[in-house]
Amino acid sequence: MKQKHSYLGILFLIMCLITVPNNLFAQAKNTVSGKVLDETGQSIPGANVSLKDTGKNTITDENGRYVFTDVIAGNYVVEATNVGYKTYSKEISVKEGESVVADLLLETESQSLKEVVVTGSSAPRSKLESSVAITTMGAKAIEDRAPSSTAALLQTIPGFVVEASGGEIGNNLFARGIPSAGAYEYVQIQEDGLPVFEDGALQFANADTFYRLDETVSKMEAVRGGSASIFANNAPGGIINFISKTGQNDFQGRAKFTTSDYGMFRTDLNLSGALIQDKLFFNVGGFYRADNGVRNTGFTANKGGQIKGNITYKFDDNDYLRVNFKHLDDRNTFYLPIPLKSNNGKIEGIDGFNPNYGTLTSVNFSHLNVPQYGGGTFSADLEDGSHPVINSIGAEFKKKISDKVTFKNAFKQTSIDLNYNAIFPNGGPWTQDAYATSVQNTTASNLTYSYVDNGATLDPNALIMRADLWHIEKKMNNFANNFSFSFDLDPVKLTAGYYYSNWKSNQYWNWNSYLVGVSDNPRLLNVKDNTTGVDHTWNGVERITWLERDAQTKGLLNDIYADAEIKATDNLTFNAGLRYNKDKYSGYRDNARFFSENLGILDNNTADDAVTTVKGNPYTYWRYDVSEWSYTAAGNYKFNDNMASYVRYSHGFRSPIEESFYDNAADLSKLENTEVNQFELGYKYSSSFFSVNANLFHMNLKNVAFTDILSDGSSENKFADVNNIGLEVETNARYEFVKLNFTFTVQKPEYDNFTGTNADGSTFDFNGNTARRIPKFFCNLRPEVDITKDFTAYVQFSYYDKKFTNQDNKQVLPAYKEVGAGLNYTYKNLRFAVDASNLFNEIGLTEGDPRQTTSAASDVFMARPILGRAFRFSVAINF
Repeated sequence: MKQKHSYLGILFLIMCLITVPNNLFAQAKNTVSGKVLDETGQSIPGANVSLKDTGKNTITDENGRYVFTDVIAGNYVVEATNVGYKTYSKEISVKEGESVVADLLLETESQSLKEVVVTGSSAPRSKLESSVAITTMGAKAIEDRAPSSTAALLQTIPGFVVEASGGEIGNNLFARGIPSAGAYEYVQIQEDGLPVFEDGALQFANADTFYRLDETVSKMEAVRGGSASIFANNAPGGIINFISKTGQNDFQGRAKFTTSDYGMFRTDLNLSGALIQDKLFFNVGGFYRADNGVRNTGFTANKGGQIKGNITYKFDDNDYLRVNFKHLDDRNTFYLPIPLKSNNGKIEGIDGFNPNYGTLTSVNFSHLNVPQYGGGTFSADLEDGSHPVINSIGAEFKKKISDKVTFKNAFKQTSIDLNYNAIFPNGGPWTQDAYATSVQNTTASNLTYSYVDNGATLDPNALIMRADLWHIEKKMNNFANNFSFSFDLDPVKLTAGYYYSNWKSNQYWNWNSYLVGVSDNPRLLNVKDNTTGVDHTWNGVERITWLERDAQTKGLLNDIYADAEIKATDNLTFNAGLRYNKDKYSGYRDNARFFSENLGILDNNTADDAVTTVKGNPYTYWRYDVSEWSYTAAGNYKFNDNMASYVRYSHGFRSPIEESFYDNAADLSKLENTEVNQFELGYKYSSSFFSVNANLFHMNLKNVAFTDILSDGSSENKFADVNNIGLEVETNARYEFVKLNFTFTVQKPEYDNFTGTNADGSTFDFNGNTARRIPKFFCNLRPEVDITKDFTAYVQFSYYDKKFTNQDNKQVLPAYKEVGAGLNYTYKNLRFAVDASNLFNEIGLTEGDPRQTTSAASDVFMARPILGRAFRFSVAINF
């Protein structure tokens, strides 16, 4: 009911704004306005626009829009400039009482250092004058990259190791060599400056689960390190901000249809325009998509969509009030490690299992129904996959109070209902001999294996394994508000603000183990002991509810921050930032009885002998307070309009993650915030044909938590320090009809203070080892060729050096490369494209199996490779 009232409230506000008499919106006479566009008609935010010989200058907003008011009647030249684009001038004539619309077209030269960015700073500033490492990408560049997911787009950013092998959602990002359990633990994903959810590393709720790329996106800005800890919580690794399109006076629309060789049907639509000219604007769009997934599950792997939009009322002096909303309802299959083998160092698939398209997720066991302790039945549907239903509503208000002071406030209320179902490998693969002796403590000859669906006997040489259906329900909500005052005290620009956020995540887990034959589209197995007559499975379920969890985590954040920009000279700028976090985390956890309950329902069957239950047990309530300072200082020197260099030091932190609170709820004394200290030296250069952005960094991290969930339901629960030194480089070049983008990262992340005792009493010493899942070198190379003015071809080459599955550095994940390619053709307002990924079906491993605790007793191992070769075809129309 509350959700319904929220939407009614938005509708009422829209109607009120539309029906206000037009004379209230009357603007000053004689205006000149328009948009700055590139060759394809896409808007260019941050372009410089001037009305020659009048002293009037401005910068285009996030939709490429500019406006000059109180223009005296006469003839003028309006000029648009942006480094990376050729200067464009246009003659106009302004008559008394007239509003002139003049759109300006810029032709691309190279990447711009004058481009204005807003992420990780208190006020918009050009890249040239920004003392942070930042990568930006507009709507056209995003479309040209043709990313299959949010994570796939982020792979283009140097310094970020992004694993996109999980499919469309649930992927992992490691910033500047910071190892973690995965997710977005040290980076915050934002939508228009506010987090998609306050914590992006909740269990099974990775931040990219709640964000989808579509035609409503105007721009992506990604800050690495630097000032991120001043402008976001728990984000010392960086901020990734997706900026939405807003409306303009002229009505514009874009529709797109996409299909693929894996059964995709996708439609995208975005509409924008003015409800009241020059005053009230709208943008609304979204998508619907269904496909079978690159890996064949036997059912529709991805199905759903979203709608999002905003309404903006413009005051004078570029002040505005904006209301925005989003509704996402999407289902996605999450891919996990599969069985592979090594042949003299070369990774190959095993017999009957395709390494590029196979998955343990199968329609053959998509529906689960098992009895429960205390009565009743638990049910789960694998075809639901990861299924978030998200509703968010927010607003943003900016008002210039005086010539020196500007006020800005933004808030967002988000509610999420996440129903998560995925198949996790959890033991094996075993030979049948190994399973009998290691798991059932008997001899192989005593056991018989048969398929559940037809009763046929399993081939004696076939491998078997556990494929768990992990079911998680999460009820989440988050209210976030950020307000600030900005003071223009030339030569100092000062911003002071207050950030408030409260969030809650209630979660319930119920995990069950299937026993399956190891093959593509695997089938369930039943196991029987012929000597005793005891069954070890029940309809293919080997362990009923072997793990159950009921827990809650809440956060209450009250943070103040300040940021100062000091223009010491025309060329030298200093920046300093400070943030104080006064945060409170609390919640409860169950005290489940692990493997302790015998349901007693199944006769002569061990599947219900070791059930875990939370029922009848007390809860442990916990609370953890955070009082931390984050700070940064930087200096940027501009040698000329094409070259600058900066130096920055920053100190930030990351609060303990959800799993750490659960594991240590009875005694939180061992928990500490992860302290992150960074030193950066940056260099930026741009000319009409070449640009480079290089960043040398050193990171020192104290008390990094390792909390992977193991196959027995326990957590690693280990802590260590990490040191990393590295270099990130991003280059762009253009010569006539050829463009080249090249990014690379070289680094050396190593453990320190990482010794201790394992659960079995053995000791470990990982000091000096390379941080897990982090390659020392990775790069992306993308040449583009304009075959004709309207016909473009590209190749995308990526390379990742070898890395290690675990802290002991014993299991190596070999180096691999991936090649993609595509063509796009533009005819008037139509764009046709074909894009291919992993053209040569490389078996590139992004992770091993961090949950593995048992020996396979064979040459087969578990790992998660990148997705196989896939083709996507699209056609888009602008109108």
